[in-house]
Amino acid sequence: MTSRKWALALPAAALLTSALLAGTAPAANALPDNCTTSVSGSTASSYCTSGTGEHRVAVTVLHVNPAVGYAYNVGPWEPAGVVSSAYIPPGTIISLRVERR
Repeated sequence: MTSRKWALALPAAALLTSALLAGTAPAANALPDNCTTSVSGSTASSYCTSGTGEHRVAVTVLHVNPAVGYAYNVGPWEPAGVVSSAYIPPGTIISLRVERR
């Protein structure tokens, strides 16, 4: 290949490579925000109103049976705008929180 052809081919190859890399970049996610938790009977729930990531409710209780000790349960990962719910084992709630990713 002549010097002139190399001079034309290299910038074109660099442009093509950068276009391919830019086209495959992952989308940015924003953690869910404006999250609330609630308890109704033996169900804990979390709800987030904004963001593009996922959230779930997590609950820790001191079980009524002392032999059990602490019990932990989580709800399914859900996108913002959808409720995540989990069963609360019998006992005293120690922690009720929203996990976000």
